[in-house]
Amino acid sequence: MMSGYLLVLCLAFLQQGGEARADPPGCINPEAVRVAEEALEQINQDRTNGYILSLNRLYDVNQTPEKTKCHITSRKPWKQCEVRDIGDVPVYGECELSATFDAEVKLQSYSCAIRKVPPTAVVSVCPDCPTADNLNEPVVKETANLSLQRFNEESNLANYFTLENITRASSQWVVGPAYFVEFTIAETVCSKTTDASELGHCPPMDCQFAHRGFCLGSHLDHEEQFEFRLSGGKKNSSFKNRKPVDVTCEIYEPQAAVVAEQAHAKSDGVHGGHQHDNHTHLHPHEHMHSITPSSDVTVSRPRGSLGTVVDQPAPIRSAPAASSCPGPHRHNLGLDRLKL
Repeated sequence: MMSGYLLVLCLAFLQQGGEARADPPGCINPEAVRVAEEALEQINQDRTNGYILSLNRLYDVNQTPEKTKCHITSRKPWKQCEVRDIGDVPVYGECELSATFDAEVKLQSYSCAIRKVPPTAVVSVCPDCPTADNLNEPVVKETANLSLQRFNEESNLANYFTLENITRASSQWVVGPAYFVEFTIAETVCSKTTDASELGHCPPMDCQFAHRGFCLGSHLDHEEQFEFRLSGGKKNSSFKNRKPVDVTCEIYEPQAAVVAEQAHAKSDGVHGGHQHDNHTHLHPHEHMHSITPSSDVTVSRPRGSLGTVVDQPAPIRSAPAASSCPGPHRHNLGLDRLKL
């Protein structure tokens, strides 16, 4: 059964060209690729959780996307995001979509199914690569909490941040068990001057100007179990002094602040506090900004209303209808034997 995407694409070509074609537009047709790329951008903008999807190839009636390292919170264009390879617990899948287009592409609906690459496929090629962990494991939660604690201690931001969601977890044997987590964080109402005894009562800021972030944390559990010596019996102090917890976070400027700042710039060119309904919210700007202005700022419809992205096993694919399909792979994730 032909999907809505190619059906709409074929009808549009018939309308624009004026004559019927012998074959439907193929997977290497520049116009088909353009529609697929722009529609995928709109899919990512419509979604409210998970990771940004990247286009791998066109497979006749659908796209074959892959997860990137960018969380959906960043709102980055998918072409700016690095695709996860064999060392990052890769994820792949399929999307069927319906879109209309002329000069502009307008997404009508979509349905995506994604899945992790089987651990056996990864281990057979890379025995030492990290493998996925259950997000509910106590050590995963501990790693996320320790990472967030270090971020709050070292950041120059005005307020504390709280853990929102743990989004990925993996582990690897290095010189002991190493745990890796990815998680989202939200700005709280508690300032950095808040007493430590009160930090357990810091709710997330209920404000459209509140910041959110995405973090990568790791916990190396070796300090009390291993001692390494160099030749001659000297201790490897460079390794011993390494901190067992590492964290890096990107903090994203809220869309409301971007819009307000643009409005201020247009009105008087003065940058100050963000004001909205007699509410002034001052934020420091010494942290990393990752602002991706997008058309969804002015769209009134709720995100997530056009389609779904679900975890689902790989379906049985029918043979492509167009002679030039499927299109070429853009990535193989380091797994040549896996049929993506």
